[in-house]
Amino acid sequence: MKNIKIVSLTACIAWVFSLMLFSSCSNDDNNTEATGGGPVIESVSPSGYNEDGSMKPLTPVTIGDPKNYYVIHGKGFLSTTKIYFNDFDTYFRPTFVTDTDIIVLIDENTPYANASNQLKVVTAGGTATFDFMVAPPVPTFSSFNLINASEGDEVTIKGKYFLNPVVTLAKTATLPAVPVTIVSSTLEQIVVKIPANANFRTLAVTNISGTAVAKEAIGTALYDDELYGMQWGGPWAGKGVNFAFEGDAYQGNKSWRWEFGQWDGGNWGFNVDMTPYKALRVAVKGSKNGRVNFSVNGGTNYVIPVTTTWVYIEIPLSDLGNPTSVTMLTFQESNNDGGNTVLFDDIGFVLK
Repeated sequence: MKNIKIVSLTACIAWVFSLMLFSSCSNDDNNTEATGGGPVIESVSPSGYNEDGSMKPLTPVTIGDPKNYYVIHGKGFLSTTKIYFNDFDTYFRPTFVTDTDIIVLIDENTPYANASNQLKVVTAGGTATFDFMVAPPVPTFSSFNLINASEGDEVTIKGKYFLNPVVTLAKTATLPAVPVTIVSSTLEQIVVKIPANANFRTLAVTNISGTAVAKEAIGTALYDDELYGMQWGGPWAGKGVNFAFEGDAYQGNKSWRWEFGQWDGGNWGFNVDMTPYKALRVAVKGSKNGRVNFSVNGGTNYVIPVTTTWVYIEIPLSDLGNPTSVTMLTFQESNNDGGNTVLFDDIGFVLK
């Protein structure tokens, strides 16, 4: 499949390049460089194939995506020495240059924030500029905190590529998207104020390139910087349990650090109706590889794998005995090699 894509792209470039040559040959009498004029950029169009295999039309655009090919159309390009997108020196093949057209790939490292939003073509005859924006990648949504937020609370969203972001409560099958007020934003962090009726809704961040949606829904956490709704419980052996460990976190700023002795564990009591949910979620990281036995209400045992990097897991309720409520969670270290120190975070539920 990879070879087919390469061949297709090559064929497409050859097709576009043939048009360029035809255009160049048909305009020999008006060659700008021969008459001493400077270069002129008239349009920029995408080149290549769409995901469905159809060829992209040569339709002028003013926004481009990194790692995609574009045709710069104009005149006076034969002696091109440099091409810049947002002042980023961009590689081009001289064989893909005619007097009227250039095929060029926008480099994935091209800056997109606080940029000039200009394309420049430098030739022996001068420099042509053209208003052109390089789009950021689709945003990524790594976390938001606190998950159990209420109306009016300020919540911090973390991720990447938050250029001119728009934040909403994401659209559902039955509810429209709801705008969320942005208090402040950078490229990697947004502070928002939670609107009314946000419980069980997910946050979405949109930039010019696309949308990212949080994995967690508002109000679905059992642990997020603190343990929610615990009515009783504790470790069996009295080993160290720290609900506010600030040394490492998967979600938010803190995690639940548990120093397990061999086969040590504990029970924690809650009272949660499981009607809205289909799974339980948890993020886990250990000081060494291992495993933790986990169960709900003393029922079916589920083995959580532990590695030295954070691993996010969604456990279907069917793997936990299909509980209709959660009255007790049990964790037990089961390495059988002397114990482990395990961090837990983002414990909660996944909506149906």
